[in-house]
Amino acid sequence: MITLAFDTCLDKMYATLKRNGEILTSRIVENRDNKYHSAFLISTLQEIMSQNNIKPADINLIAVNIGPGSFTGIRACVTVARVMAQQLNCKAVGISSLEILAKAADCENPLVALDARKNCAYLYYDNEIKGAVQLEKIQEIIKTGNYTLITDDKLQPLLGGISYQSGNYALGEILAELAEQKDSEGNWRKLKPLYIQPPPMGV
Repeated sequence: MITLAFDTCLDKMYATLKRNGEILTSRIVENRDNKYHSAFLISTLQEIMSQNNIKPADINLIAVNIGPGSFTGIRACVTVARVMAQQLNCKAVGISSLEILAKAADCENPLVALDARKNCAYLYYDNEIKGAVQLEKIQEIIKTGNYTLITDDKLQPLLGGISYQSGNYALGEILAELAEQKDSEGNWRKLKPLYIQPPPMGV
């Protein structure tokens, strides 16, 4: 079982190659030379496969972050995953960035809140994606339960908790693990970006 996992939705690109439960390579790529990290996706995937003598035809499962996150990043990784899975006739599983970060929290009651602009955050708690929610509502939710809050650098001063951007999380490896657990759902035709729109102002 060979799994290729990649994510260009968040602040860095995460690419992981895994074989029979063993991590062969796990790579993190940041924006550089005024180029977004998603511009390096194809070359990075080619490089890590070549380094491990893995051919594209050897891949059994493609794992990809479907969002929410960078609009360009979501389109890039989901499009690449769909094309690769179709051409290679292999499975493809999409995992949301909210689920990935909840798993990274490694705690009983994770609450994930990522900046959605317009005074809102993409919210995940009680094992569900709640959509884009106003920050005031999220602050109320935080007060009502014993949650471990995972957020980003922008919202951490407002909400508290831990910023995933300040930690050293193996998000590519977590993505691969979660996708393997959903292996039976791996139809590339059902792989779609998770775009969540913030509610109208004042709602």
